[in-house]
Amino acid sequence: MVDEMETSGSAALGGALEDIRAFCAVVEFGSISAAARELDETKGGVSRRISRLEGRLGAALLARTPRAVTATEEGLLFHAKAREALRLLGDATESARASRSVPEGNLRVTAPIDMGIDLLPALVVAFQERHPQIRIELLITDTPLDLAANRIDLALRASADDLPDMNYRASGIADFCMRLYAAPGYLERHGTPADPSDLQHHALAIRRGLEGPTPLVLTDRRGKRSEINAQPRLRTTDYASLARLLAAGGGIGVLPDLIVQPLVDEHKLVPVLPDHSVATARLYAITLSGLEAPARVRVFREFLREALSG
Repeated sequence: MVDEMETSGSAALGGALEDIRAFCAVVEFGSISAAARELDETKGGVSRRISRLEGRLGAALLARTPRAVTATEEGLLFHAKAREALRLLGDATESARASRSVPEGNLRVTAPIDMGIDLLPALVVAFQERHPQIRIELLITDTPLDLAANRIDLALRASADDLPDMNYRASGIADFCMRLYAAPGYLERHGTPADPSDLQHHALAIRRGLEGPTPLVLTDRRGKRSEINAQPRLRTTDYASLARLLAAGGGIGVLPDLIVQPLVDEHKLVPVLPDHSVATARLYAITLSGLEAPARVRVFREFLREALSG
């Protein structure tokens, strides 16, 4: 009888947790349909979970109309505490599993488009060859995502300055430089700049530049600074497309050496004024603050640090 009661209680607890998880997903993703896709359940299954949870609590958590589902005041209060409780439960579960010798599970990683196109693919393939038991989902977007709401394990972000204080843990992965690059064919046709002042006579391409002349400050290895007022002929929204514009012969542009290295190795781009840099920056791996990161996150973070250290 005791075993039957314990089994029944465990099943009820598990069901209640999944009901709470379904409710939080509806609030965070904005609809029952979106929550169902995220949880890999049917819309009807998610709706039944919400109804069961509301019945258990004796309160309406969602206001339903034919066009929208929104959280009630009670629902918002419940969501704030439930979301934190689910996070703590996840931390406790991961802590219990952290002693496993072989990291495993799902790893959700978000990164900007530039990194997702030019940096991550080869790294992810190499990582999975070393850790085939870890399944990776990449969310490639320039929009910063809420790690908790989107159940993201690790976010990659680059910054030339210290990251602002936030409820996250940021670990430095690699330092890199912003330098000038161009296609060999472009330099053959238009000449190779020997001095920063020569850039005024070249077609410049930049990422997200302002209208009008753009001050370009270069620093050599001795710390001498040269400021060039350049009028870019090409502008684009991301470094991935900028790199390809330059590789096609579109001019000279500023690119992160961390991202552009594959194109340099393929001789599609070459450094221009290699003794000068435009800026230095750092790549960060960002995780939720709190308890120690799960083993699958730690091994991926250390893999990136090792792979990019050269």
